[in-house]
Amino acid sequence: MQLLRRGDSGPGVVEIRSTLRRFGLLPAAAVDEVHEDVFDADAEQAVRAFQQQRGLITDGIVGPATYRALREAGWQLGDRMLALMISAPMSGDDVVALQERLLELGYDPGRAGGVFDEQTEAALRKFQREYGLVPDGLCGPATLRSLRQLGRKVTGGRPALLREQELLRQAGPRLRGKRIVVDPGHGGPDRGVVVAGVAEADIVWDLARRLVGRMTATGMDAMLSRQEDTCPTETERAAFANHAGADLVLSLHTDANRSMHAQGLATFHFGNGSGATSTVGEALAGFIQRELLTRTGMQDCRTQARTWELLRLTRMPTVRVEIGYLTHIGDRRRLLDPAFRDVVAEGILVAVKRLYLLGQDDQPTGTFTFSDVLARELERGGAQAI
Repeated sequence: MQLLRRGDSGPGVVEIRSTLRRFGLLPAAAVDEVHEDVFDADAEQAVRAFQQQRGLITDGIVGPATYRALREAGWQLGDRMLALMISAPMSGDDVVALQERLLELGYDPGRAGGVFDEQTEAALRKFQREYGLVPDGLCGPATLRSLRQLGRKVTGGRPALLREQELLRQAGPRLRGKRIVVDPGHGGPDRGVVVAGVAEADIVWDLARRLVGRMTATGMDAMLSRQEDTCPTETERAAFANHAGADLVLSLHTDANRSMHAQGLATFHFGNGSGATSTVGEALAGFIQRELLTRTGMQDCRTQARTWELLRLTRMPTVRVEIGYLTHIGDRRRLLDPAFRDVVAEGILVAVKRLYLLGQDDQPTGTFTFSDVLARELERGGAQAI
């Protein structure tokens, strides 16, 4: 779709302004005071407020992600019948409400990410079957009435978060056997950020290969989400990870900015700004951020929650790592150094190990090497952890 930003005009702007006004983000104005087809300063401010609420980049520009979020925010549970659509899954705030209600009743639709997927359908069918309804997986009037009549079965916390944490605890501290999808961003004809002949796709491909090699050596089942000459969509990458039954997904990127002074490291996990989040993803993002900052001395651009497609469509904890800005000469010089990429790969591996340790027998950040991790993984029985 065409990007809409301040200064643009046309029917698309009318639609955006109408939607923002419906959400209470853009006040009503007299007809003679505003041109409804103009993307003015008030509209930009309203878009930024909406983006901040929904875990999007607050750039004031309506692109595909913001337009999708605006569309999804307009649905309330009961506005339409919900069902599994394989080719084009239904998504929206009504799906979030359904998922949260199922979680409260003790069923497991997965993370309340707002996408009606196979796991949501399975949870809905189970509810229908146990409540004496036709288990057709359709959320229509009869199912809605039943959902609203029942009280909560799960109390004392957010069920999805508790499930995610319990799965992590059950996984144990060893890396051996853990299935990890490493996702090098872009690829093939999509080169990502390109500065001075340096392409993001090439940098993250090399880094991903280094990371997968180290993970495989520890006994992990590590796989790449793409080939060197391919560029799957975010949806396809998420589907690959879901089909593989991955325990974690690590997406690798570099950043860019119009300012040559922008630099540093940031990590991202799923979170929609309204309470739905991935606690394990947030914990892993924090471990990666601290390990890499300690090892590289890069500027801290913090850990942040986002609703990007890969983060919200994957059923497992997913972290996106933005390693430096290719538009910054210092970051670019570092990323071109193979030794630096080795340091980054080592830091990410150690961060994953720390996640599974759950705080037991841990050591100061930045003190372990790949050799240390490998030696402890190969110890008899894996009884000792770093």
